Amino acid sequence: MDSTTLTGSLHQLARLYNVQTAYYDTTHRRRQASPESLLSVLKALGAPVASLADTPSALRERKQAIFRRIIEPVTVAWNGECPVIRVCVPAGAADAPWHGSLDLEDNRRMTWEWQAADLPVLESADIEGTRYLVKGITLPETLPHGYHSFSLETGGTTGETLIIAAPVRTYLPPGDAGERMWGAFLPLYALYTGNSRGSGSYADLEALADWVSSLGGEVIATLPLLPTFLDEPFEPSPYAPVSRLVWNEFYIDLDKVPELAASPRARELLDSLPFAAGHGESQAMPDVDYRRVMAGKRRVLEECCRCLVAEKPGRYSDFRRFIQDSPVVEDYAGFRATMEKRHAPWRAWPLPDCDGTLSKDAYDEGVRDYHRYAQWLAHGQVRGLSEKSRRKGTILYFDLPLGAHPDGYDAWRQSSIFSPAMSTGAPPDAVFTRGQDWGFPPLQPEKIREQGYRYVIDYLRHHLQHAGMLRIDHVMGLHRLFWIPGGGEASHGVYVRYRAEEMYAILALESQRYRSIIVGEDLGTVPPYVRPAMSRHDIQRMYVLHYELADDSGRLRHPLHNTVASLNTHDMPPFAAFWQGLDIRERREAGWLDSKGVKRETRARRSCKDILAGFLHHKHLLRDGDDDTGDIIRACLFFLGGSRARTVLVNLEDLWQETRSQNVPGTNNEHPNWRRRARYALEEFCRMPEVRDTLKEIHRLRKRG
Repeated sequence: MDSTTLTGSLHQLARLYNVQTAYYDTTHRRRQASPESLLSVLKALGAPVASLADTPSALRERKQAIFRRIIEPVTVAWNGECPVIRVCVPAGAADAPWHGSLDLEDNRRMTWEWQAADLPVLESADIEGTRYLVKGITLPETLPHGYHSFSLETGGTTGETLIIAAPVRTYLPPGDAGERMWGAFLPLYALYTGNSRGSGSYADLEALADWVSSLGGEVIATLPLLPTFLDEPFEPSPYAPVSRLVWNEFYIDLDKVPELAASPRARELLDSLPFAAGHGESQAMPDVDYRRVMAGKRRVLEECCRCLVAEKPGRYSDFRRFIQDSPVVEDYAGFRATMEKRHAPWRAWPLPDCDGTLSKDAYDEGVRDYHRYAQWLAHGQVRGLSEKSRRKGTILYFDLPLGAHPDGYDAWRQSSIFSPAMSTGAPPDAVFTRGQDWGFPPLQPEKIREQGYRYVIDYLRHHLQHAGMLRIDHVMGLHRLFWIPGGGEASHGVYVRYRAEEMYAILALESQRYRSIIVGEDLGTVPPYVRPAMSRHDIQRMYVLHYELADDSGRLRHPLHNTVASLNTHDMPPFAAFWQGLDIRERREAGWLDSKGVKRETRARRSCKDILAGFLHHKHLLRDGDDDTGDIIRACLFFLGGSRARTVLVNLEDLWQETRSQNVPGTNNEHPNWRRRARYALEEFCRMPEVRDTLKEIHRLRKRG
């Protein structure tokens, strides 16, 4: 068989696995995927291909597998109206009676019987000598919202589908509630008070929420609050969590741990910490020393845990009840304890540990108790923060990262639905000319469907039970992700499609159940079908002034109503650095720009600054002579404050003209990413006129209507 024919078979096979054979880059040029990349991705998806020569047989096998599946594993019923369910059977078995049963989420059961001969034929196909008919059945009932299991028996063969009966739209507050809100953003690790111990805590986030609420703000936003590796391996990025199913023990407020009162040793350790409250060293730290702070906190928590287990006070029964009711926490604690004992990532563990069944000697029981205890405290403090916020009418705006660390708990426990031979990233663009490799494995589209999206639902619920708003990182990932073959260049990646309708149905259902607003990170270049889909499901978009200024249209768009508007994000330079061109110098020092590039970027920056200043003058937000950085920042925030955007989010660091970035994408040790503390403590910036007065004016503009 010649190479042209084999390439044709490869492309057909790719389409049957929902793999794109080409994509359009940021310059609108068509990029064709190489045969090597397609083969690697197809193999990771389960296709039996080792070389191009295997594609004809793999194509036949894939077609057979598709038609041998009686019904799809997942069906979406928008607003409870179940669509026609496609049933695929061999022609010889198409006339037998069909028996269907539906197990509703509330444990009710419905049953039906159909005469197959009376059902319409939707299509037919001959696959390797067997004729298949696709017939359609329609359930006569309107289904309540929820997850329901439908089973169909056809002549001794049974097929099942999960029916997601979901509202079309995600949750939005009724009437005028939630209209024209504003709030503040600060990473929790960067936040601190005079009582903090080396880093922010859940109590500090509560204090920030109280202060913002006192000024009229309704929203408090921060980066992901999920656990990260803070020893070996060391990866503090909140976007590379150990798990998306538990909370970060690093942010536990030690002073609110009840066991401290019963443990003299724990109190002694707490008082001796080098980053104890009020210590000069704590206040002078420019960056968070995660290893040192976490090690100190852990020693205190271990003593508290020993006290609880040994003394068994009244709280001990609460602790045991939490563990019994939280199988994920119990499992997670065993995983972390095993990792500490093995001193190796889970893929290097012996069997059966690496396959998800921990042996009796896999971990130290005391270490597992510590992780159980730490999660109990973290869950309790997050729950307390959430309950208080809801009572006060403050919305916690949490952030859901796109993936999880390849050496983490989720990748171990859910190994069957991840693709460890692949990495998620982004194709080359004007800034990252070699593309981006984010380093975590993607989820397998068909595996998560066959699992009934259990993992996806679990990590959404983990966040939504406490978050009044949830940001979905890289919302394009609901539609497709850029898969990079392990060890390869990011430029050799391939797009793999996901079942977007099913993902949106889950988001809408869970959002309505928990009364949480969903925000999609849709910045940059996204396929043209993504934003209409977001609009259809009431998923809020993001309006970032930094991105709008980068638009070459020569004008500045106003935020739409269905947006969360801000000056920048955590992956961008603060506005003062942008206005002063410090980010251009930073990119030059990193080697991303040559001298010509610096000149080109400087000219472009001067142009966009002129456009912005002219716009602000036209809007009477900037007067003649108001040309310092603070004037520009306030004018921009007042522009957003007076806009139609549903929510305006203020990065607090912009208010004191911070120039240091929290994260510089594409860097590692060259920049202290995810470590930099705020320049001022909460008690300090609360009293700063440029902070308070700006926020008060934003509140006035928001409520002016």
